[in-house]
Amino acid sequence: MIDWAPRLGSFLQRELGVDGPLHVERILGGQSNPTWFVDAGDRRLVMRMQPHGELLPSAHAVDREFRVMRALEGSSVPVPRVLAFSGDRSIVGTPFYVMERVDGRIFSDSALAGVTPQERRAMYRSAAQTLAALHRVDWNARGLADYGKHSDYFARQLRRWSKQWEGSRLREIPMLERLIAWLPAHIPPENPAAIAHGDYRIGNLIFDPALPKVNAVLDWELSTLGDPLADVGYFCMLYHIGAAEYGGVCDLNLERLGIPSEEELVEEYRRAFGGDVRLEPFHVAFALFRFAVIFVGIEARAQQGNAADQATAQRVAGFADRFAERACELLGV
Repeated sequence: MIDWAPRLGSFLQRELGVDGPLHVERILGGQSNPTWFVDAGDRRLVMRMQPHGELLPSAHAVDREFRVMRALEGSSVPVPRVLAFSGDRSIVGTPFYVMERVDGRIFSDSALAGVTPQERRAMYRSAAQTLAALHRVDWNARGLADYGKHSDYFARQLRRWSKQWEGSRLREIPMLERLIAWLPAHIPPENPAAIAHGDYRIGNLIFDPALPKVNAVLDWELSTLGDPLADVGYFCMLYHIGAAEYGGVCDLNLERLGIPSEEELVEEYRRAFGGDVRLEPFHVAFALFRFAVIFVGIEARAQQGNAADQATAQRVAGFADRFAERACELLGV
């Protein structure tokens, strides 16, 4: 048994009244906050915790994940019900929170293997509609007015991720430097602030076990208040990367698979959002840039030996270069 399991069991009994045999199982594949299935008596739970070891400032903020999901309970955005948070490192070694487990289907890539083209198209539509529902949430009424600044989102994000790059830099990536020079000078007009998920992609959605709809949105680590088109551009990033490059679709037959085109997906989002939104190459390039920096961080943690999933971390080495190159190609810089 994992050495911290008895202490977690005591915490669950004290905080949630959960009793009975405890079983914990690591969920592999993610690169952010280590995640565990926790079965305690007849309760099926999930625990998310910070990684061990030295972390970059503001990274792996499980307290923010817990806060935004609690704020979204009862809204039109499906989220797991969060139950308890603890910053006490003596329990499992790092801050963590516990939430209810949501039944459904999770897909490791955007091709949604094993479903029909008709169902696949409906699932993409549901994903676009769910993102629009998030951006329609009144964040002030949900107690999130201080969850992030209300303006200059891209300027602030570019500063943040440029700093992350400097903090994780292991080698030179000229295309990243080119983006850092180009993007701040070409920020498009800003849209009113919304709750921005920050990592909205197929792999962070739980789909209903039988129906083509989203049952839950996961992994809120990077959420904040910001320009909604940052999320849309991030979601559309899959159209600019390949299947072997973190589950993209640019090298797949979209029509045969039933996957809507990028333009169709954006139009579905626009209809559900109900406003005039215009996705520009900047928004997708920014997403590719940010993900390139994330891959730099994964590569750094792999070298330090504290990656959330060491095997996957080693497999994605070099992705930072590819994503930065795709962004430069998209912008023509």
